Amino acid sequence: MELKDIKAVYFVGIGGIGMSAIARYFLQKGYAVGGYDKVASDLTERLEAEGAWIHYVEDVAAIPDVFKDKTNCLVVYTPAIPEEHKELVYFRQTGFEIEKRAQVLGTLTRSHKGLCVAGTHGKTTTSSMAAHILHQSHVDCNAFLGGITKNYGTNYILSSQSDYVVIEADEFDRSFHWLTPYASVITATDADHLDIYGTKEAYLESFSKYSSLIRPDGYLIWHEGLEMQPRVQDGVTVYTYSRDKGDFRAENVRIGNGEIRFDLISPLGNIPNIQLGVPVSINIENGIAAMALAQIAGATEDEIRTAMASFSGVDRRFDFKLRTENRAFLTDYAHHPEEIRQSVISIRELYQDKKIMAIFQPHLYTRTRDFYQDFAKSLSLLDEVVLVDIYPARELPIPGVTSKLIYDNLDPGVEKQLCHKEDILKVVEQSDADVIIVLGAGDIESYAAQITEILKKKC
Repeated sequence: MELKDIKAVYFVGIGGIGMSAIARYFLQKGYAVGGYDKVASDLTERLEAEGAWIHYVEDVAAIPDVFKDKTNCLVVYTPAIPEEHKELVYFRQTGFEIEKRAQVLGTLTRSHKGLCVAGTHGKTTTSSMAAHILHQSHVDCNAFLGGITKNYGTNYILSSQSDYVVIEADEFDRSFHWLTPYASVITATDADHLDIYGTKEAYLESFSKYSSLIRPDGYLIWHEGLEMQPRVQDGVTVYTYSRDKGDFRAENVRIGNGEIRFDLISPLGNIPNIQLGVPVSINIENGIAAMALAQIAGATEDEIRTAMASFSGVDRRFDFKLRTENRAFLTDYAHHPEEIRQSVISIRELYQDKKIMAIFQPHLYTRTRDFYQDFAKSLSLLDEVVLVDIYPARELPIPGVTSKLIYDNLDPGVEKQLCHKEDILKVVEQSDADVIIVLGAGDIESYAAQITEILKKKC
């Protein structure tokens, strides 16, 4: 269903952070918005205050008539809702058009100019940077992101006037194949999610397929040296980027005194003296890609320079919790070997003469099984590694697959230990490391506040 045909939108599972952002978009655009969720929350209460109709009991009879016309009501659901949910069953049996969140984002890219960021890693920071630049510029944008931006305290940005929508394009279950981008960045294609794709070749093919979905009048900006083969339509302009090679690149990089500055070299106009708001070296590449999208959308040189300096980052992406002259603590969502390698290289650049310790919680048994040697290679760039039990997420244990696989493959000379999650605080108290970084996509982030307090006492 296209936006022009929609008058009402009903969300089955309206209270999730991703679903509520889309609900708020439709509210702002003047559509009738309603939905179900199991419990009330701050998010649902805010939606109700803004005009959404929400209830908390499965009851088809209670659904207002405005949401019962299948010719103009779109139904959106989250997979967290069970298939036997009474309202979902009703909508299916009566012939409503029912879409997942990814499909709705696809609809928005057909109705607006979608600026999408795909890739194994870097996409959350890059898309958040691009959204920040555009929101601070005369262009403005809508944005649906994969993390909470520190500038705005949310994962979305809404605009009543802009025709641009920034979207983090998720490859996990091929969700990005629903999108029709106007312009897309592809940051990386290091094999991941092999439990879904089966083979590296299938994973790469999914990105090639994704590139073919870019509009004929659109743009592809892909990282130099990727293994994938772009398969764009006639009329698509193709650019490359990286830190020091490609159509978009950095020159005159200056790192020192807690700052990173560089000059952007761009086919759309060079921009000198860019300052990174979050001064870690991996953000040079992330920033180059974000600025490429912003230039395509029409942001000016001064707007881009100002916004790059004011970007505050994303929760759990190189997220400094403590930073003093002699001690630092940060968390990073990195959970793939290449992400970890880049994070470690970035932190090494900032703290060349300091002892650096990582506390790493592997994410998924399958990912650990497939990449334990690569994890060990990346983590061996550190002085000390603490390995926590695997975070299972959606998986059941696999016999023989534990954090010890990584532990046993760390380079000689790396200080190392295995520990249970509950013992992290004791490890931190006993550590003599100058810099501590918590790595992974699991739940050890919950210890960040306590770790910060322990380290403050050591300063």
